[in-house]
Amino acid sequence: MNGTSLAAELIAAQVVTEERYCRALATLLGLPFLEQIEPSLVVMRKAVRFEALSRDGDLPPVFYYSHERPLLLVAPLNASVDDLLRLTRGKPEFRHRLRIVAPTTLRKAIQARSRASLMRAAVSGLAEAAPSHSARTVMTGYQGFVLGLLGASLAALAIFDFGRLALVIHAAGSLAFLACVLLRVAAAMVARPLKLARIETDPCAPVPIYSVLVALRHEADIVPELLVALGKIDWPRSRLEIKLICESDDAATRAALAAHDLHPCVEVIVVPAGNPRTKPKALAYALPQCKGEFVVLYDAEDRPHPLQLREAWDRFSREGRELGCLQAPLVISRSRPLLPRLFALEYAALFRGLLPRLASWNALLPLGGTSNHFRREALDAVGGWDPYNVTEDADLGLRLTRFGYRVDLITRPTHETAPADYDTWLPQRTRWFKGWMQTWLVHMRSPRTLKRDLGFGNFVLMQVLFAGMVLSALAHVFFVITIIALGTTLAVKGALPTNHAAILALDIFNVAAGYAAFLLLGRRTLSPSERPGFWTVAAATPLYWLALSHGAWRAVWHLIRQPHHWEKTPHPPSRILVRRQTGEAITPAEALRLDNRR
Repeated sequence: MNGTSLAAELIAAQVVTEERYCRALATLLGLPFLEQIEPSLVVMRKAVRFEALSRDGDLPPVFYYSHERPLLLVAPLNASVDDLLRLTRGKPEFRHRLRIVAPTTLRKAIQARSRASLMRAAVSGLAEAAPSHSARTVMTGYQGFVLGLLGASLAALAIFDFGRLALVIHAAGSLAFLACVLLRVAAAMVARPLKLARIETDPCAPVPIYSVLVALRHEADIVPELLVALGKIDWPRSRLEIKLICESDDAATRAALAAHDLHPCVEVIVVPAGNPRTKPKALAYALPQCKGEFVVLYDAEDRPHPLQLREAWDRFSREGRELGCLQAPLVISRSRPLLPRLFALEYAALFRGLLPRLASWNALLPLGGTSNHFRREALDAVGGWDPYNVTEDADLGLRLTRFGYRVDLITRPTHETAPADYDTWLPQRTRWFKGWMQTWLVHMRSPRTLKRDLGFGNFVLMQVLFAGMVLSALAHVFFVITIIALGTTLAVKGALPTNHAAILALDIFNVAAGYAAFLLLGRRTLSPSERPGFWTVAAATPLYWLALSHGAWRAVWHLIRQPHHWEKTPHPPSRILVRRQTGEAITPAEALRLDNRR
């Protein structure tokens, strides 16, 4: 049914182990079974190794120069026994050199043999193939000259005409604020709570291989919950591969994974230590080792809806090949602390309001950092993830649009846990702002080419989504300070000069309209069960926006000092999973009881 062999289905169902099957096959064929392989003795060209790691089906026969004689290693799972018997019958010399090995053993040897090549491709592949799309160079010489000239002009204004500088800052900030307000209002007009779409494809029909990538770094504590959540994914195990990607020097996470009896479809990929230490570098290292026609990315703390892959495949199979990526909505699990509730409202506004509105316009979508479902050929065509961009998701969404691919949404969500405190939230938000600035600088290296690739509408939208959001966050603190300063002056003196009064009115409008648009969009996306406590969250919005401004200014400093540094967000265990049928939150104990009943 799935286009696989009986052996592959039995192994996926854990009726028999891969090694036991291959041993039995070797005995049946009268051939030796090789338990271990020395990677340095494997003879394969680089291109053949990469093709072997990503091919669907059996690995190709491999020449192996052992200490005794040259051998040919075969790891058959899909070949029929009759074909293997006919291949070896009456060929004593051939049989003398043939060895049966387990596919996993051979695969690990090829991976070890390819480690340096995989690392080189992950770190430098995009920068060498398309340097204009790589963030390895923070800015070009021309960009540096323009920004330096702008900085010098602003410094001169600050010294000789501070009033004019304040006017320039307010004008630029007001323009950014107004653009963001209008975009949020447009999204709010059609925003609604999350509603699951119907899946139309036959659940019994053959499906392609789906690759699930999870980048792990210092995630030992969350490994048990991650494995349970991934185990709920509804997809034939013989057509599913889960790649858990770890750094070689992350001993704790690797030990936590080794402590579990992983399903045969789960593979731990170890990335050699080396800069840049970023999530997209780890993903770029793993991608050439994936067999899937479709690829989805999850974070360690994610709890995807069990039918999310089914819905994505339903959309991909019914629409054209120009559909390159589908973004699943991210839903923040309910929490009592105020900061996670603010974070949850922001996510609701983004994934249930703004992104659906952009998708309805067939516009570019800045992807979220997780639950992106890619058509593999589209991901390869645009060069994959940029290891130097710390918001690789937003960059990749923009790059897909530039290459003519469409990005759309599905409805089955991924549940996440919000940062619990400010010390956790701030580095994450700093990284996001820094990445948006990186992305803007990369794609604005040639504005004319960017406008040609995107079209005028998407070009303007890109300025709002990347430059506008950052500028409005940077300007917000100045608006608040101005309002406080001029408001105090007005209260004390009873009057203000005309120009100061105009600035005060403009700033009050900017801040009030910004808050109102944000809250309107967020509230319209909430279901009735999510609305209790909304006004408490609304009252805290000014403080949250000041925190956003803090993150934006911190990002500017980090972009200058350490542009490619990845500030890791810790993910403490949440002890919340996802029910297979409905996607509702459940505890691990309840999940275990449900599994025992089946």
